[in-house]
Amino acid sequence: MEEEIKAEFLKNGFSFDDEAEILNKCLTFCIQYTLSPSDLVSSWDVYSLNRGLQLTVQSSHMGAFLQQLQNERREDIVKKEPGLHFYSSDISMMLNDEYENTKDIILGTPTDKRKSSQTETIVSARKTNGSISTSRKHLETITPFGQRKNKFVVQFTLNENANGESMKIENDEENPSDDIIKRVQPIKRCSLQIISSQPEPGCRFMYDRMENKFNFLESRIKDHTTALVASGLHEEPTDPTVASQRSVFAVGMICCEEEGRLKEKPILLQSSVEHSGGQRVRLDLQNLDHFSVFPGQVVGVEGHNPSGHCLIASKIVDRIPLSASSTENLPPTKKQAMDQYLQSTSAVVAMPELSLIIAAGPFTTVDNLFFEPLAELLSYARRKQPQLIILLGPFIDSDHPEIKKGTVDRTFDEIFQDEILARLRDYVEYMGSAARVILVPSVRDASHDFVYPQPAFDIQLPDLEHQINSITNPGIFCANEVKVACCTVDVLKQLSAEEISRNPQGGSKQRMTTLANHILNQRSFYPLYPPAEGVPIDFSLAPEALQMSTAPDILILPSDLAHFVRVISLGERSEGEEVKCICVNPGRLSRGEGGGFFVELNYHGSCDSSSASVLRI
Repeated sequence: MEEEIKAEFLKNGFSFDDEAEILNKCLTFCIQYTLSPSDLVSSWDVYSLNRGLQLTVQSSHMGAFLQQLQNERREDIVKKEPGLHFYSSDISMMLNDEYENTKDIILGTPTDKRKSSQTETIVSARKTNGSISTSRKHLETITPFGQRKNKFVVQFTLNENANGESMKIENDEENPSDDIIKRVQPIKRCSLQIISSQPEPGCRFMYDRMENKFNFLESRIKDHTTALVASGLHEEPTDPTVASQRSVFAVGMICCEEEGRLKEKPILLQSSVEHSGGQRVRLDLQNLDHFSVFPGQVVGVEGHNPSGHCLIASKIVDRIPLSASSTENLPPTKKQAMDQYLQSTSAVVAMPELSLIIAAGPFTTVDNLFFEPLAELLSYARRKQPQLIILLGPFIDSDHPEIKKGTVDRTFDEIFQDEILARLRDYVEYMGSAARVILVPSVRDASHDFVYPQPAFDIQLPDLEHQINSITNPGIFCANEVKVACCTVDVLKQLSAEEISRNPQGGSKQRMTTLANHILNQRSFYPLYPPAEGVPIDFSLAPEALQMSTAPDILILPSDLAHFVRVISLGERSEGEEVKCICVNPGRLSRGEGGGFFVELNYHGSCDSSSASVLRI
């Protein structure tokens, strides 16, 4: 039969780079899926057109070609049984149940390794009467997530008609006509430059001392003071604790007088060591029509202190003017990265464009570790073909019931490798060299260093190191000249619990915008102090890692609060140009036993001309 397969390939104008190996694999495919040589070559013809391949058949494409054969078989079965719901990873198990005498598989792809590992686990569990809690589910296993009816439903749309393009979302079902037409032209690979590179791996313990906390807070107050004075809009700050009948300008950090939540009375302002020896003074906000403050917020205050015990505020400056550069006080490594980035972007004339899908964990439902939501997301991405997928942890959630109970039969690293990286490897191999994926860790990741700020994942995929990357948490990177900042700590929820306000601008409907504005105005990924309970922050790492060195084009802040996509104005530069940022909370990809949300975003040159949609998976 190998000669027939070879003849069929040659008849269609194809040649081989490793004839013996390719023909051996193709023979196995024909037996596995009961294909004739002409059917096999016909499927390869479609596959090569979709990927834009040359006429030379390469053995390196056999793994992705196998996946296409599985997808074709799935479509055939769905046509016969329309009500059946299953995932691409179940194809092999289904075929093995249906064709018991044809169990030969081609080893070498991540999918095949997972299947082999799963089979061994099942046999072992049957021998010991054990329960299989973490292996891939069988076809007959029905989960609440698999039974849901409404899939990929648009919940919110931003700038739907931007650039004349409507963000119409396809139904979950595969479109038979969406084969060659949309996949003939491979997507343009996006450029990628990671700006943040701290901290280094291995930070599993918190080494910071009281001195580190003091230096961190003093550095923030000093940086804000320098920036406010450099803008030319404010005078040099004075000591707010000194009695004075005239109006003064002071810079300091909002503090609580006692343990517990911040209250409007009393609020304290802690100034810098340089201006007041680090002393605190009571802050009176009664004369202000509106304000929004929280513990740890660094602000400028105009007012007077007639008694020396209370600073009566007439104005609060809660943002640093954009005209003030923030790169001067950066650590050398980060400043060098920023300088390289600015030099590279200065020569770019073309309008930056980027298509991306953003999703935040957990990536599996609470009733199992099948990672069905992640599989659905990647299936959706195969049809939509974004240039970049951003996945934010937790990936192996330490709060998952099975993880907390310790009933899993694999190590956390093995689950991460088998369920996360292997799926992503399959995805990029299927999509081709243009696909890129970025992973951002979380303090809830059981398989990773948990001290915040966190180092990037150590991803050992030598052949895909330019397609699957990881950045620090928090982190900043540039893709197609679009600056993207990410932080997986739920700082929005924590700020919401600590912030107090009076008549905030925009009212309660704009509360999410106000919270996101605090992050951008403070130029810090985590401006809250003291940190919320449960956040293992190490202040010896914080001065460099938590500083937001540049205003991003896209700011991603996953949160348990309501999902949103908002365009936020950051003010004007000295030349009068208004600066804006798209702030995104993609929500959680899974919620309880059901699906959650993710965001699809198309950036076209500016925030106003970009479009985005929040989808329920």
